[in-house]
Amino acid sequence: MMLERRPEPELMDEAEQAAAYAGADFEASHGAIVHALVGRLPDFPTAGHVLDIGCGPGDISIRVARYFPGVQVDGIDGAQEMLAPGRERIEREGLGERIGLYRVTLPGEAPPREAYDAVVSNSLLHHLHDPMVLWRVIAATARVGAPVFIADLARPEDEAAVDALVAGMADEPAVLQRDFRASLHAAFTVEEVRGQLRAAGLDLAVELMDDHHLVVWGYR
Repeated sequence: MMLERRPEPELMDEAEQAAAYAGADFEASHGAIVHALVGRLPDFPTAGHVLDIGCGPGDISIRVARYFPGVQVDGIDGAQEMLAPGRERIEREGLGERIGLYRVTLPGEAPPREAYDAVVSNSLLHHLHDPMVLWRVIAATARVGAPVFIADLARPEDEAAVDALVAGMADEPAVLQRDFRASLHAAFTVEEVRGQLRAAGLDLAVELMDDHHLVVWGYR
């Protein structure tokens, strides 16, 4: 029997969470996400404005800005505790003129700009109690023809698969292990995401990137 979805809190606004995520080593996982983005969207803009939805402490925003040195990145997140260490890192790395992190609570608040030349997001979808919030924001903010790239967890088939994935994080802080387990339960399947996209009127591709990540990509 397929594992049923179990939503988790939408915001990660605990100080312990923020410190753990800001200090975690995401080189392999986030590096793979940017590699997947470049491979699927080779014409991703080298200039213009990029929106990073659910940016957390800003690691994906920073990686996108470094890979595409002509873009400006606006990262938005509803959790102030997550944004603070990201802003400090951005200033420390000399990227303050190209990356801005903003507290924006969706769907009630809007991103800093009305329209963007590209939209990305990592690990936000599974946090949303109503997943259509993400797809509506993309439909509203991505310019026509703008590239879109979303990465997220894919819900495992059963509890044994969840246990095995969490066991692979045995060396990570307990808060990361706890949140990873909750996130795996809260994640969507490929077919569920395809249904969401149909409902939103977005013609985007969905595929598994590995055994517990999926990617959504294409053009607005």
